[in-house]
Amino acid sequence: MKLSVALASVLAAAVFFSAHPAFPAAQSVAAKPKARLFPPLDLGLLEQADRDQWQKPEEIMDALKIAEGSVVADLGAGGGWFTVKLARRVGSHGLVYAEDIQPLMIEAIKRKVQRENLTNVRTVLGTTKDSRLPRGLDAVLIVGAYHEMEDPVTLLQNAADSLKPQGLIGVVDFLPGAGGPGPDPDQRVDQETVVRGATAANLQVISRETIPPFMFMLVLGKAPARGSR
Repeated sequence: MKLSVALASVLAAAVFFSAHPAFPAAQSVAAKPKARLFPPLDLGLLEQADRDQWQKPEEIMDALKIAEGSVVADLGAGGGWFTVKLARRVGSHGLVYAEDIQPLMIEAIKRKVQRENLTNVRTVLGTTKDSRLPRGLDAVLIVGAYHEMEDPVTLLQNAADSLKPQGLIGVVDFLPGAGGPGPDPDQRVDQETVVRGATAANLQVISRETIPPFMFMLVLGKAPARGSR
């Protein structure tokens, strides 16, 4: 009788665990967390008074050779902080495409552009797989957004397809580790991860820039066609 009860208990436990696979769930929790999109309700955090000092927008635009008359894109533009910087740099003869995948961010950019009385900005609502940028761009800037991308290789390929032959892509993101502004440490991306993504997208690293104390920048360009010198 005791043996029958014990056997029944074992069988019941087996049925329970097959219907409730706890161990796979535990493994998924231990995996690296999925990148989180920046919440529109926290846009005020991106407008800090000291951001010019640690972001160094002029140096970033110089590295990408953005000048008056340039046609550029701000990929993952958020609330448009950098969009405004770009619009002022390219002037009335240039154009800035401000892209984001969150409709609330697009609305925030439109309001900011209107407040700043800028007429050289166009908003673009992209997707996780397609930034929907036009062709013929001089530069594409990705600031603090690479670590949020669900499919960064595809979006880098999109960006490359949008560039002129000598156009440049700038990936600016936060250094790994804690401290300073930016996402939680487990959400950050290191330079070599970006380089691997760029290589997979058939891009080459033109230069590596340091933006102390919190950020790094990779300048990317189209890789030469196979067989060309």
